[in-house]
Amino acid sequence: MYTTETSPHNTAFTLPRNCTFTESDWRILAPFWYPVAFSHEITDKPYAARLLDERLVLFRVSDGTVVAARDICLHRGVPLSLGWLENDELVCAYHGVRYNQQGQCICIPAEPHAAIPSRLKLTTFAVMERYGLVWVRLVDNGEVHFPDLSAWDDPDYIQVLPNSVNIDAAAGRQMEGFLDVSHFAFVHQESFGEPDNPVVPDYPVERTPHGFRANYVSTVSNYPHGLKHLAPEGFLWRRLFEVWLPFTAKLTVTFPNGLLHILNAASPVSARKTCLFVPICRNFDKDAPLQDTLDFNHQVFGEDQAMVEQQYPEDLPLRLQDEVHIAGDKSSITYRKALSALGLGLTFTA
Repeated sequence: MYTTETSPHNTAFTLPRNCTFTESDWRILAPFWYPVAFSHEITDKPYAARLLDERLVLFRVSDGTVVAARDICLHRGVPLSLGWLENDELVCAYHGVRYNQQGQCICIPAEPHAAIPSRLKLTTFAVMERYGLVWVRLVDNGEVHFPDLSAWDDPDYIQVLPNSVNIDAAAGRQMEGFLDVSHFAFVHQESFGEPDNPVVPDYPVERTPHGFRANYVSTVSNYPHGLKHLAPEGFLWRRLFEVWLPFTAKLTVTFPNGLLHILNAASPVSARKTCLFVPICRNFDKDAPLQDTLDFNHQVFGEDQAMVEQQYPEDLPLRLQDEVHIAGDKSSITYRKALSALGLGLTFTA
């Protein structure tokens, strides 16, 4: 859990311009943590990102601190991501107005000796770097749980950081697809799915303070086709899903020789656009080429993307009677109930 005390960052609700979410849903979603960039992308050059329709500018100052602010110069409305950094100060490209890392304007070049208006101060946001990613919280208003991928920092594990994926779908739809266990035999036929093994055994689902856990055990191998023979005969594959509401989940797969952790962090760019980040770490096959892992991950998530972008309604229906469910949908039913319990609308986007 991450706890904030007296925060210097945004604690007030301000709906972004042209917001694609309802006001009530945006209020509920804004206090959670979402990744918006890779750590290596944030340098001493301003970086533009978007989260929940909020336009952000991020930059790194000389002591390594990452700053996130609303991407607008309060003088004449130009995106600050068009500017540059000089002496750890963010400089607007239009009139050279300068802001420090607290967001305070410290210089107006056209009037260097005039008093600076107090309103000339940027809205800044809470930032955290974890798992090779930069995470941002738009409303910093108290305790909130942060996704746990502690194995990422374990020296016994190797880290793999695939490219992000831009998905033309709601974050909730992508998340539910990641949690789904009955589509393996069909959507993933080319990667690891087994068309002759489609049966979904019963599995337990347990609610947690931050979401829920689903412990799924089956005979479906997680090895790609061509490597299925590496699993011992009769080996049972355990897939433990852990959810941090609203849009992050960790999948831990028990392999014959170790553990694989996959963090599915679906960042809602807007109501129906998602940027997916997938840090991966494992404590086996540490000398194997990482490119093989990257290629396999790209294939699997590409298969999922092709399906989720075609689903309709585009918004995830939180009213259970709107779609038909089977016993194997236990995780997605729990997920929809949990989102509804947050207070989100029955179709919580747009």
